[in-house]
Amino acid sequence: MSETPNTAFSLEGRKVWVAGHRGMVGGAIVCRLAQEPCEIVTAGRETVDLARQTEVEDWMENARPDVVVVAAAKVGGIGANDSLPAEFLYDNLMIEANILHGAWRTGAAKVLFLGSTCIYPRLAPQPIPEDSLLTGPLEETNQWYAVAKIAGVKLCDAYRRQYGADFISAMPTNLYGPFDNFSLENGHVLPALLRRIHEAKEARARSVTVWGTGKPLREFMHVDDMADAAVFLLRHYSREGPINVGTGREISIRELAETIASVVGFEGTLDFDSSKPDGTPRKLTDVGRLSALGWQASTELRGGLEQTYRWYLDNLAGTGLERARPAAGG
Repeated sequence: MSETPNTAFSLEGRKVWVAGHRGMVGGAIVCRLAQEPCEIVTAGRETVDLARQTEVEDWMENARPDVVVVAAAKVGGIGANDSLPAEFLYDNLMIEANILHGAWRTGAAKVLFLGSTCIYPRLAPQPIPEDSLLTGPLEETNQWYAVAKIAGVKLCDAYRRQYGADFISAMPTNLYGPFDNFSLENGHVLPALLRRIHEAKEARARSVTVWGTGKPLREFMHVDDMADAAVFLLRHYSREGPINVGTGREISIRELAETIASVVGFEGTLDFDSSKPDGTPRKLTDVGRLSALGWQASTELRGGLEQTYRWYLDNLAGTGLERARPAAGG
């Protein structure tokens, strides 16, 4: 399907609320928006609990943002999704419903809802087109998060149909970069691997165990590219349904682990534990729709990994703690 950029929406003079500004994605979007002629507003947990409707509506009634970016979510890897199903479903449903309804009630001119490519069926066609949504069973290991994000997409569509609201939905592929969650227990595969391999190097370990067979194929995009895509979509896109945001390039988990080991300087072996779940066998996004609009990711994977590892060394290495992004205006 051909796409024509819609350049009618301007950010100039707009008050833009980035919900989830202390997370990796939200923080990167705040930094990218700083280059635009708009006013950025934020609200931390100490100001408003996004899972509580009255708090969200009261804050939005007072702040009156013109544009809302929904980057707030409860996120985690396979282990976290599998062990905390109620939290992943309930928290994400509440956060997105409260913000989207509040945006409609307070007359926001534009809303960008960020989901995930995990909304697509486990065995979706590859690369995954947007129209494969709801055509098959989800991957069981992250179904709770996926169901919540599907609900968010449909809620955006519902407000568009019933009220003509300019609500759009973007589905990023696997993201990485500074301020990621490097937890070994509930982080995503890339940051968790980077930390595990770094700690193995520091401990002079002979090997590192990697979950699964190493065969699954994944796509990874630097968070700064996602932030740039978010601003592009706010300015140039207005349509029902999800739009994929990715690189269109994939790599096996084995190749990813080997690349990280090379970046870190780990010279031991990588042992793949096939008793652990692999997750979806392949997940590559079809980014044809976004490419046709004129946007493409620009960060090469190894260069992005090198930058991320430098940030990790400067901020987290040896602390055993996850560092929160500093508050930006609230």
